[in-house]
Amino acid sequence: MKKVIIDVDTGIDDAMALSYAVHSPDLEVCGVTTTFGNISVEEATRNTLQVLELVGGGGIPVYPGAAKPLIRELKEKAKLFHGENGLGNVELPLPTAAPQAVNAVEYMVSAIKAAPHEITVITVGSMTNLAQAIMAAPEIVSLVERVVVMGGAIAVPGNRTPVAEANICADPEAAAYVFQSGIPLTLVGLDVTMQTLLTREHLQEWRAKDTMTSRVFAKMCQVYMDAYAKVGNVRGCGLHDPLAVGVVIDPTFVRTVPMHVVVDTSGSASDARTIGDRRKTPACPPNVDVCVEVDHERFVRHFLEYVL
Repeated sequence: MKKVIIDVDTGIDDAMALSYAVHSPDLEVCGVTTTFGNISVEEATRNTLQVLELVGGGGIPVYPGAAKPLIRELKEKAKLFHGENGLGNVELPLPTAAPQAVNAVEYMVSAIKAAPHEITVITVGSMTNLAQAIMAAPEIVSLVERVVVMGGAIAVPGNRTPVAEANICADPEAAAYVFQSGIPLTLVGLDVTMQTLLTREHLQEWRAKDTMTSRVFAKMCQVYMDAYAKVGNVRGCGLHDPLAVGVVIDPTFVRTVPMHVVVDTSGSASDARTIGDRRKTPACPPNVDVCVEVDHERFVRHFLEYVL
């Protein structure tokens, strides 16, 4: 089993990613760290505890993390896509467990040091916790197995701005710092995640299962899909965060290309853009394995098998 730490800003696709990871026989979820992004870090922490208890992962420790970006002001919550509470306004029972007293950065550093070359970090929110962990303990760059990032848009439009993806937009400086740190990175961006659609037909199948979990996830994802329909006429919703988990479970779901990637932090019209050097003779050596193709049918089948 692969040991993972999942760093979340628990909205709807984070909830699906957590459930997928908890139920996967190939992963051991050692801990979950929380950050701002879709919602506040306090809401993300609550949602994470609630979702883990819903899907049978109530024993997994949750570590609260960053409440704001490294430098910038905190952006508005993503209420259109994730609702006021981050879970499509679906109300879950209050969690019985409490978050850990240790913060996310301390936990990341200690866990990676305690199991060198064994821990994969999956970030599906802002990258602030990971940036701060590297700042606090640069040695983890060579001790982590890999970092898999849901974020960015190399050759496709953004979803937060015309050129930038939401997780990178949440804290561009943190992302830029991590990308240049030398840590081994796989970027699972909109280039591939928007090809992995959960459809309304899938929600009908979940409703037919008629379990607590299937009903909750169907309600949440209905809100998510309705938002997608408003802004992009998409016939479902992208499985953004679940694909990052899927890439750890089975790297053959995607094809990657080594690429030198930087994050624009200029504050201009291209702010937070992930710029990949796709030239035949790049100016700098690669620092990221960028996902450029996905076997979407095989991935979606696998996701549906394990998410509930």
